[in-house]
Amino acid sequence: MDRLGVMEVFVLAVETGSFSAVARRLGMGQPTVSRLIAQLEAHLGSRLLLRSTRGLAPTEAGEAYYLRAREILAQVNEADAMVQQCRAGLSGRLRVSAPVTFARLHIIPHLAGFLAAHPGLDLEILLDDGNVDLISAGIEVALRIGKQADSSLVARRLGHCARRVLGSPAYLATRGQPQSPRDLQEHELVIYSPRPGLGRQWSFQRGEERVEVSGRGRLTVSAAEGMRAAVLGGLGLGIASEWMFAPELASGEVVALLPQWQLPRLELWALLPAGREPGARSRAFLAFMAGLPGLGSVPTHSTEE
Repeated sequence: MDRLGVMEVFVLAVETGSFSAVARRLGMGQPTVSRLIAQLEAHLGSRLLLRSTRGLAPTEAGEAYYLRAREILAQVNEADAMVQQCRAGLSGRLRVSAPVTFARLHIIPHLAGFLAAHPGLDLEILLDDGNVDLISAGIEVALRIGKQADSSLVARRLGHCARRVLGSPAYLATRGQPQSPRDLQEHELVIYSPRPGLGRQWSFQRGEERVEVSGRGRLTVSAAEGMRAAVLGGLGLGIASEWMFAPELASGEVVALLPQWQLPRLELWALLPAGREPGARSRAFLAFMAGLPGLGSVPTHSTEE
């Protein structure tokens, strides 16, 4: 019998005051109970129980050992119960970080089913377009779009998306449509730059032909919501992922331009803290994300439809 088993025998002996009662409780012979207690005392080098015709009573050392052993067994039982609860259903709090617009358009509208499937789970989504530090923020899963340079994190690719040149019908009615990537330099551009220096140069490709365009624009925004508001308001053309404008691309409220030209696609990644396996909550959320619609393609309205 292992140490925890012997500890349980001793605790029951103190509580029942009888080796025979312990034997009946655990389904073993009384001599076995007596032998296990004797071995425990020999291991500790101290008498733990006093035997008399009136039963068993703990010594001073035995009383101290009993109190600590009872506490340890209670903690072990609590840990076992937590595992069984996790097997029965997820519980506790899951903290996820995600880009603001992506979460608003593609995650939050689908959460009802996920939460209904896990009634014991609390979900907290930290909406932030920046790169949140997972450890200090207590994040179990971070969703990020684009290249991931942090090698200290575990990265799993969840999907990909094309980038497009996008404009509202109102803007195109007044300024016309670009016919080639170079024409973008003659248009008002809304520059999406979540970090300084980003979002001002693009590489277009059509077959073997490649065109590099340096962007100029009077309006620069640091958040995707700003880009959306500016393009939908007719302030200029935007170069953004289809994810960012998925509802408007489907409805025709924005138009995808230069459809024969491709830009490097963007990828969606799930980042997890390195050094430990993802827990049950994280695995369930990753499975939920993998089943979301639209992570690979978005219906678009283009100028060649």
